Amino acid sequence: MNYIKGFRYQLYCEAKGAQTPNCVVQIGTQPDQCRRFNEAALEQSADATSPPYDPAVFDNLIFRYEEPNGMNRWDAPLFAVPFEDEAPDYDAIWEALVGSDGKSKVVRPNAATVQRPATEQDYLYELDKSTSDVIAAITVWTADHPGEGGGSVKVGDDLEVDLPTNPPSLPQLQRLRRQFIQLNRQHNLSKARVKGLFVGHLNDAFEQ
Repeated sequence: MNYIKGFRYQLYCEAKGAQTPNCVVQIGTQPDQCRRFNEAALEQSADATSPPYDPAVFDNLIFRYEEPNGMNRWDAPLFAVPFEDEAPDYDAIWEALVGSDGKSKVVRPNAATVQRPATEQDYLYELDKSTSDVIAAITVWTADHPGEGGGSVKVGDDLEVDLPTNPPSLPQLQRLRRQFIQLNRQHNLSKARVKGLFVGHLNDAFEQ
C-alpha cells in the first residue's frame, strides 16, 4: 500500500471511528498540467505558499501515485472532478457528507475501524519514550556521520531505520514522531510493538 493510499485508508478509519461521514473528491488533473504547476512554483519558489518539488522527485511522485478506486470501501463514495470542470456535482457531495433533506447520515463503526482506548499500564509513557529513543539514535548517528546519507541506524536487536540520501533534519523527525503519536495514542497497541511500528512508519516515510 503506497503512502497516499495508506493515508486515505487512515482517514477512512478515523472517520469511521468518529462516526463521521466521509467521501473522496479527486481533482482529475493530467500529469503534464501538474508538471506545469510545479515548474511555475519552482520559478517563484521564494514566494510560493508551499515548497515545489524537485523535478526528479516530482516525476517519482507521478510514477508512484495510485488513483482512488470507488470499489474500495476507503475510497467510497468517490467523486472524480475534472480539473476543467467549473461546476462539480456539489449536491451529490453534500448528500454524501450530510445526507438528504438536511438529515445527518448515520455512520456505524465496525470492529476493524473503531479505536479502542489504551489499556496497558503506562502505554502513553512507552509511546513517548520509545519514539524519543528512536529519534535520539538517529540524531546521534547523523552527528557522527556529518554529510552522509543513506545509512542504516540500529535501534534494537533486529530493528533498523534506513535513512534517505538526504539526512532528515531534527524538525522533520519530530514532525514524523508527532504524527505517529497522534495516530496511535488512542489505539490498543502492545507496548512491545511500539518501537517496531514507529521504525516502520519512518521507513515508509523515508522511502517516499
